Amino acid sequence: MSNPERFDHYMERVLYGPEGFYTSGRGIAGRGSGSDGGDFITSPEVGALFGRVIVNALDSWWDELGQPSVFRIIDAGTGPGTLLTSLAYAAKNNEVRCASVWELIGVDRASGIGLPDDMSNSVVIANELLDNLVFRIIEHQADGWAEVLVDNGSEHLVAAESTSDSELSSAIALAADVDVGQRVPILSAAATWVNDVIARGAERLLVFDYGMATTTGLVERGGWLRTYRDHNRGDDPLLAPGEWDITTDLAVDQLPTPTRLTTQAEWLTQWGIEALVEEGREYWRAHASAPDVTAMRMRSRIGEAEALTDPVGLGGWLALEYHRAA
Repeated sequence: MSNPERFDHYMERVLYGPEGFYTSGRGIAGRGSGSDGGDFITSPEVGALFGRVIVNALDSWWDELGQPSVFRIIDAGTGPGTLLTSLAYAAKNNEVRCASVWELIGVDRASGIGLPDDMSNSVVIANELLDNLVFRIIEHQADGWAEVLVDNGSEHLVAAESTSDSELSSAIALAADVDVGQRVPILSAAATWVNDVIARGAERLLVFDYGMATTTGLVERGGWLRTYRDHNRGDDPLLAPGEWDITTDLAVDQLPTPTRLTTQAEWLTQWGIEALVEEGREYWRAHASAPDVTAMRMRSRIGEAEALTDPVGLGGWLALEYHRAA
């Protein structure tokens, strides 16, 4: 091997290096493909309903905090800013009580905008962000564990020594029951990011992402390593470096323990998606004979809700809440 690098270092370079998938502007969420749109659709791109449900939670959390005069809503990994646009639209339509004091902040590493140092009175929303943070890969072998290294477009396996590597030893302990031949992601960057947000004083961290509760369950299900481009999913993260997104399903047991863990569908139901859909139906019935822009938007809620709560799609994504300790 001439210049081998760990998989997370490779991923860092091809996603966030000078010609990386994100820093080059190639990687973006959206409905279209290529230069006319995006590479993947996340919940905010489905429509305005996702942000409108989040508004219900934000108002409730603002009340719980005593209605502070400064209330920051931080969209981490904001990309084109679709979620913040939805929140602002809801405020424009007088659907948000806390909008009178809120500050909407988009944070995105690709554009060089980082998290604020002081995050008191803040709610951080990370929608499909953690899956994009770099990760290592190890493989269970008959005589122990090996780590995946990348060298000149090819992968190599080297013995994984965990005695002085806490990230490695923790992942191996969680994957003790994984069959020989199976591979496991090490999500230490995601765990560090969550801890960092909590340490900066955020009142709430809300994470939506794909994954499973345990590392063992994730590996048993398979398919946790994902690549995307132009709305197509690939299977080789070494193919055309910098031209494809690289992500992983999350294993919650590798992250700090959330205050609450549900599916996205359950979370959206808790915060009133069904009532909002019914409101949309009623408005459409009243205006169907001469529909205005609002009527079309209200009718759209029905299809959006179906996509957002689909148990084999976005509805099956995980929703993790972290609350600041009292």
